[in-house]
Amino acid sequence: MSTTSSTVDVAVAPAAPAARPLTRQDYKTLSLAALGGALEFYDFIIFVFFATVIGQLFFPPSIPEWLRQLQTFGIFAAGYLARPLGGIIMAHFGDLLGRKKMFTLSILLMSVPTLLMGLLPTYHAIGLAAPVALLVLRIMQGAAVGGEVPGAWVFVSEHVPARHIGYACGTLTCGLTAGILLGSLVATAINSVFAPDELAQWGWRVPFLLGGVFGIASMYLRRWLHETPVFAELQAKKALAAEMPLKAVVRDHRGAVAVSMLLTWMLSAGIVVVILMTPTFLQKQYGFDARTALVANSVATLCLSIGCIIAGALADRIGARRTLFFGGLFLAASAWIFYTTIGHRPDLLLPLYAVTGLAVGTIGAVPYVLVHAFPAKVRFSGLSFSYNVSYAIFGGLTPMVVTLMMKQDPLAPAHYVVALCLLGMVTALFARRKHVA
Repeated sequence: MSTTSSTVDVAVAPAAPAARPLTRQDYKTLSLAALGGALEFYDFIIFVFFATVIGQLFFPPSIPEWLRQLQTFGIFAAGYLARPLGGIIMAHFGDLLGRKKMFTLSILLMSVPTLLMGLLPTYHAIGLAAPVALLVLRIMQGAAVGGEVPGAWVFVSEHVPARHIGYACGTLTCGLTAGILLGSLVATAINSVFAPDELAQWGWRVPFLLGGVFGIASMYLRRWLHETPVFAELQAKKALAAEMPLKAVVRDHRGAVAVSMLLTWMLSAGIVVVILMTPTFLQKQYGFDARTALVANSVATLCLSIGCIIAGALADRIGARRTLFFGGLFLAASAWIFYTTIGHRPDLLLPLYAVTGLAVGTIGAVPYVLVHAFPAKVRFSGLSFSYNVSYAIFGGLTPMVVTLMMKQDPLAPAHYVVALCLLGMVTALFARRKHVA
């Protein structure tokens, strides 16, 4: 998988020397970036925690339940399919105008659609216009998160010393997954406070309205961030990309793109199937009530967040190849045990889901590979293109594919996750820490 990109050095700029320790300013940057990412990611994923009630409210009541669930997850998937467009555009300007500007813009593009979702009329009020409007807003959310996630990884990796990039990316990924945890906690609280009929009438709107408030808070937080030393040095030396950054990525870094896309596919399997879809599976497939499923999901997501930091730190110490290979093996084994056991041992739901969530934390090492895969002047575009296109194709279609598979195979979630772990383990063998000068 070698390409001409293998001759490009992508070590961080002298402004962040590899030997120095993390400073107070580094921790401040990591904290603000992670917290802002958590609030924005909450906006993006809160939809999935209310997929059941949204399906009942925004689609005709006469259609079969499996089709309703498929259509609901289809709208959820639309957010992923929109990620490449938003990500590529924001990455283009991020490589030319600055990381911080695009890092802040993505929040505005996320919070407004989330707020509007909470105000949407349902199918009963406006008919087919309801799911269409929901689809449009979901696409807007996808465009926003397409710039947020790659931009966040690039931003923190260019602020810290080279020997701490894994920890920085793992911490930022922990922040993003903490947004999922926040969504799970809010969903648990909503399901506990509101009766089912109250939830269907107006209670489901509350988490989306909260998302609008979280977006405003995120914009305020990012006022305190500074441009990365790496971009500032490229700008000072007039060494920014002389041509369209994406053109250089596609022409010169095809091997890096391939590795990045395959590892993103494994990442998407862990997040989408194990964390985002499983609460619905627990209710529909295994008969758990909503509150029990969401409490277990909250515990699993907390373990996921912790696992991301551990995986990132391990990537700094033992390398991304070993971390992803053995982490992928851990995730495959734990996911298989989880899905094959909870059907006849519901009492083990909490510990098994917690261990599987911790194993999903292996994905915290993936951005370490991605930020090292591309040189600084096209890093944002290369990472964004690879990550978002892969997530759009694989992550976006996963809910529908797994839902259709489950009609014939009750263990489809386990089979899908195990297969993707094996693919990720093989791909990890081709990961490079950095290009050879």
